Amino acid sequence: MSFDDQLPPKIRLLRAAAELLANSEGSAVSTRQITKLAGVTAPTLYHHFGDKEGLFDAVVSAGFEEYVAGERDFAPSGEPLEDVRRMWDNHVQFGLTQPHLYLVMFGNIRPESRPAIVADAEALLEEMLNKAAISGQINVPPREAARSILAANVGVTLMLIAEPVEERNLELSTMTRDSMIFAVSTDTARGAAAEDSGKSSVVVAAIALNAALQASHSDQLSSSELKLFLEWLHRISSSS
Repeated sequence: MSFDDQLPPKIRLLRAAAELLANSEGSAVSTRQITKLAGVTAPTLYHHFGDKEGLFDAVVSAGFEEYVAGERDFAPSGEPLEDVRRMWDNHVQFGLTQPHLYLVMFGNIRPESRPAIVADAEALLEEMLNKAAISGQINVPPREAARSILAANVGVTLMLIAEPVEERNLELSTMTRDSMIFAVSTDTARGAAAEDSGKSSVVVAAIALNAALQASHSDQLSSSELKLFLEWLHRISSSS
């Protein structure tokens, strides 16, 4: 069954490739399968994308553009961790409304091969968490927080996609989201035992200063001094 003939051939090819890749379970997808599903001929594919690999690259590129647009589709609240919550919800919504595209982007994982799309998504999240670090709101370095939160975000989304629509429990997403953000936020540090409170505050301060210095590109220190200082801060902020 092919897609709606009213759609432009280029769009039909993108959608057909995304659907076939998502359902391929790692096996090869042929040009013939794509053109048949899209209802076009092979020369049409070559005209728009050069070859099959060019089409696959375009699928991921278009998907990431749409993903980024969704992740940024809100006015910043001034509270970075609240904005991280909104980014989490937008991520889940993207996956549930575009399941085939989402599976191509985040579901085709191979051993010891980390997709570039995952690194790009982490960088997007890290950007917001860096603001939280500067304001002293998280107790782990932004990059570590971004990796942890995105891993949980992707896992929840894949789980919800796999469930029948009528059985999906979005409270699972909300509960996991809030648990992950609580785990990396200074709420956890403030709730620690008394003997750990001094150390926790030092770690939070180091994380905040580390993030602020890297974001400001300070010229008050020489490059070697700044490198050494950031290394000290990294050691403090990475301490357990």
